[in-house]
Amino acid sequence: MKHVQSSRPGQSGATLIEVLVSILILMFGLLGLVGVMVQSQRAQLESFQREQALLIAQDMVARMLVNKGAANCYVTATYLGVDETTVPDASACAGATVSQAARFSTDIGEWLALLEGSGEKSGSSNVGGVPKARGCITKSATTGIYQVSVVWQGSVALSAPPGGITCGLGLYNSDTTDTARRAVALTVLM
Repeated sequence: MKHVQSSRPGQSGATLIEVLVSILILMFGLLGLVGVMVQSQRAQLESFQREQALLIAQDMVARMLVNKGAANCYVTATYLGVDETTVPDASACAGATVSQAARFSTDIGEWLALLEGSGEKSGSSNVGGVPKARGCITKSATTGIYQVSVVWQGSVALSAPPGGITCGLGLYNSDTTDTARRAVALTVLM
């Protein structure tokens, strides 16, 4: 059998242009992967902050349930947290016994510390909790249902919290969108 050689030699490897196109496609894929990783880390941080805020709110609900006789004392005229660190005076706690009023003062002071991040420390600095946390306790005059809310500064603009959560309203955005405010709220009937 006789071999016939063609006049055109066969290709023996990739050309420089094919290599460059392959590298370009690989780079776009890696950039997309980096973007997904950044979004994932941001979502994980938001989830962690929401969990911490929910724990802080649950802590106050538990404190109120233990001290039911002074439940009305816990209702705050304004928020507690970031720039409002004055613990309400227990002497204005109408209808509560001395021990219930003392328990209220302790509870509010400890809750304020949690809002300020005292749950975790690095040296002498508070690093736990959520950024710029504020807490509010309200009571519906018609239903008697208490709402314990914790709000904080989100890392990116999303949608505003529901209208029923007014704690910290307008304190986290320079505009009226309220998209940087994050919130959790628990309701309890006593």
